[in-house]
Amino acid sequence: MVTVCTVLPPTERPRVDAAGDGCFTTLHANSLRDALHAARRKRVDALVLSVHRCRGDELPGVALVSHHDREVTELLLRLGATGVRTAVDCTEAAGWRRLRDLLSHPASPVAARILARVVPALDDAPEDVRVFFEAMARLAPVLSTVRGLARHLRICPSTLMSRFYRVGLPSPKTYLAGMRLLHAAYLFLNPGLSVSDVAYRLDYSSPQSFGRHLKAMLGVTAGEFRRRFPFDVSLERYVDLLLTPYRDTLRAFHPLNAGLWDQGPYATRVSRAG
Repeated sequence: MVTVCTVLPPTERPRVDAAGDGCFTTLHANSLRDALHAARRKRVDALVLSVHRCRGDELPGVALVSHHDREVTELLLRLGATGVRTAVDCTEAAGWRRLRDLLSHPASPVAARILARVVPALDDAPEDVRVFFEAMARLAPVLSTVRGLARHLRICPSTLMSRFYRVGLPSPKTYLAGMRLLHAAYLFLNPGLSVSDVAYRLDYSSPQSFGRHLKAMLGVTAGEFRRRFPFDVSLERYVDLLLTPYRDTLRAFHPLNAGLWDQGPYATRVSRAG
């Protein structure tokens, strides 16, 4: 479950809680300083700061507008000048729906860099192919199994696996495992993070578990992975091995939408094999 830290007036907190029901959990703070302190103690995926509770020198992840007054327009312009690119107007019902959708899939710097390379490589692939890769890029740090990924995508795990199997693509497990290694490579760019730090940030049960995964995937230790597979190299390798050779197949592939080939006894046999 995504965790969203908020700095909101007390009257706005129940409405954000309701908007996130079943989609994200909220951690309410009284000030930006308190929010940053909370982020150091536990994983926080996104920050929402009410424009009515921030000063011009404070930088929220998402600016939330719940009522209009003479100061809001000026403050939004000032926040935009400091780098804020998303504002949600919750004075209408559609705003709360947008907030829910936005915070369900928070972007991160590493996900943005991955998608900036992966999406163009998908070329003319259908929308649900892009949705599959976007979900992995955003959620790979907290999703270690295809079952978890399928649950997020609202599809039966065996159905998802069988669709990849039928068209001759690498398995969803292979794509997800490779995406998790991209996140590991990105974390290793920070010299202050140890192997244990990276393992626990990616929800491995232990550094040893992370090491076994690297050995099985690449035949290297964690130290060797850090030296030999920096993020940019790992990203190009992911595209070269898992996307480029299958470009024509991906253009006609629908991993999330049912087709005629999902029906009949053959589909049942393949589904069980997946």
